[in-house]
Amino acid sequence: MIMTDQQRRDTLGIYGCDWIPTPNLDRLGEAGTVFAHCTVDNPICTPSRASIFTGKPVPDHAVRRVHDNLPAEEVLFTKRLRQEAGYRTALFGKLHVSSRVQEERERHPHDGFDIYEWCLEPSVSMQSPLNGYAAWLRETAPDFFAALQRNGRKELHHPEAVHMSKWAADRTITFIQSMKAERQPFFCLMSLFDPHDPYEDYPLTFRNCIDAAKIPDPVVSRTTQPGCVRQEQQGSYLGRFSDFSPEEIRKIRLGYAASIAFLDVQVGRVLAALDEAEMTEDTLVIFISDHGDQLGDHGLFVKGVALYEPTVGVPLLLRWPGRTIAGTRCTALAQGRDVAATCLAAAGLDTRSCPESEDLVVMASRNAARRSSAICAYRNSGVNDSGSFWDPPMLATMARDQRFKLTLYTSGGLSERELFDLQTDPQETINLSGDPDYTEIEIKLLNDIAAFLHNEAATATPRATSSIPNAIQRLQNRIK
Repeated sequence: MIMTDQQRRDTLGIYGCDWIPTPNLDRLGEAGTVFAHCTVDNPICTPSRASIFTGKPVPDHAVRRVHDNLPAEEVLFTKRLRQEAGYRTALFGKLHVSSRVQEERERHPHDGFDIYEWCLEPSVSMQSPLNGYAAWLRETAPDFFAALQRNGRKELHHPEAVHMSKWAADRTITFIQSMKAERQPFFCLMSLFDPHDPYEDYPLTFRNCIDAAKIPDPVVSRTTQPGCVRQEQQGSYLGRFSDFSPEEIRKIRLGYAASIAFLDVQVGRVLAALDEAEMTEDTLVIFISDHGDQLGDHGLFVKGVALYEPTVGVPLLLRWPGRTIAGTRCTALAQGRDVAATCLAAAGLDTRSCPESEDLVVMASRNAARRSSAICAYRNSGVNDSGSFWDPPMLATMARDQRFKLTLYTSGGLSERELFDLQTDPQETINLSGDPDYTEIEIKLLNDIAAFLHNEAATATPRATSSIPNAIQRLQNRIK
């Protein structure tokens, strides 16, 4: 499983991107199934990843915000692969199913990894004894290790030889080579930080991979946006959109693209290692990201309450020779949490522990999902420019089918809706909510949101304790 951080769907050639070179990921997609409509369960790292690794929607695993911790009783699917199916399991890179502060101190009791070389991002938590990348740097590149410690995210253009993406690929390749000699099934998670902001850690040699003339301008909405979206525009932790010049936004996009071009090379190296080990025909490969990045579209940066496609739509590629058909495109409503059931089913395990997660192999074969809508739920999940959660809290719930998408925003007692026709308006520039011609579809999607909210309320942890009357204390209420 290869996972990137904050990579929107439209950044791969296999999805129609013509300004970022991604030949290796494109070949992966051509050799398997490309999912056209994969939607994340939440647009923020921690809740989204908790869904991916538990197979549960946000209310069920209770990780709603970026600094929440996955409850100790939750079990990652990797634990079941190791414990019930005898898999050798390895992590190289980012996990982030709990807060950064928690993960730098201790592992989740049910993460399930035999090899645990964790790293949230290159310059964060470098003193953590769990940080595999920092430990490797300390031994092999002490000068760069010191520079990262000194400069943090301001250390720009990390050299290719010591870049975190290359380190994760190197460790993954070594693991693959070690497994060739064993008769044991394995699960390996290569989890990268790129192309996450601050966008300038890419090796300088990859700047020329991007044709600056082809970098698209940000999408501009043509209808008034909801109050929550406008608040995010003004208070984004990356900075207020109106304070950035077109040249600065173009620079952000160039750095983002260069990071993707570089990580694509690393993916190619890993896939080549599978070929060399003669394991390709017997290995399921999954490529996915935890959420996307607005990159200035709709007047927004990074991710947050606004549930537009650049944030909630991610690439999802699946290759399993003999089980997936090369060159197929699946339009079913896949979600991030479906990875769990897919991996469990591939190992021959039951998926009753995550009934809301669907086997992507089956979904691809039928080009259909059980769910009628994909749901994305933001629960005051991200932070504002002061590093605090929004006050009053901002909530957003999105439901989409193959064509239409409805988002319900609520904050401070007010609620607003956006409805988009993704077929005629894929950039989501015209809000159709309230248009009589679309009343039927709006009501249908609103009912799907209402059903999700009902289930969310039912699974919420009760705040009150109970004192149940015993037989003697019960009142006699019958009068007839």
